[in-house]
Amino acid sequence: MPGLQLSTLDTVALAIFAVAWLAYEPLVKAALGRRHMINLDMAVIRGAWMGNMARRESRLMDSQLLGHTINSASFFASSNLILIAGASGVLFGGESAFRSASSLLVIETSTRLLFEVQVALVLITLARGLLDFIWAIRQLNYTIAVIGAAPEEAVGLAGPYGSAAGRLLNPALSAFNAGVRGYYFALAAASWIFGSTAFIIATLSAVALLIWRQRSSAAARAIADIRTLIDGAGTPAGPGRACERQVRRPQLSSAKDPAPGVGRG
Repeated sequence: MPGLQLSTLDTVALAIFAVAWLAYEPLVKAALGRRHMINLDMAVIRGAWMGNMARRESRLMDSQLLGHTINSASFFASSNLILIAGASGVLFGGESAFRSASSLLVIETSTRLLFEVQVALVLITLARGLLDFIWAIRQLNYTIAVIGAAPEEAVGLAGPYGSAAGRLLNPALSAFNAGVRGYYFALAAASWIFGSTAFIIATLSAVALLIWRQRSSAAARAIADIRTLIDGAGTPAGPGRACERQVRRPQLSSAKDPAPGVGRG
């Protein structure tokens, strides 16, 4: 079998994909800075959630919400396994799979080795997403244990406990987001079989769509408004750090105040 020979455009397309796929999150954070984006705003909102969780007497709702998130991550992980099995079947299908793909007019692949590399890239992208989902599920299970271990009387402990819980929950859902993002890049990787130009366009389109959804979608604007409300309510929380809400304690009634249910005359 002849060695793999990539054209200059194939090499450029593969390099663009590698940078976009492997360095998407740090590059987007560096480009957008501290401006509003869903990932940063949700880190603050989740921190506020964990801060409130530590002060609640009943934490059943928090456990149910996390259970729903675990079910979503499990669904995506199962779907990912099915796609990995399908890509593996094509990759190990041998000459028959290559001939079947080559018979399609829209597919541009010069050799069987190049075709296998193209399919393998899709497989690797999906596999990385699967690992992200698995790690997210494990961290979410850790967070459920943290919620279950929260003390009932958290006097003086609610703030630090909620902050620590937020530092556990945020990486879990960041891993979940990375797994979902893997689907975008898997579709971009699959476009390589249609040619290097299609590969570049699909990669840049995936990045543009992700950034638009992070910054300019209706959901992004709503989440930014909610974060602004949380920050304005005196919640000193930043991304990745749980927020602690200032709780006003009811004043004890004094001799000048009437008893509950009694008018002032």
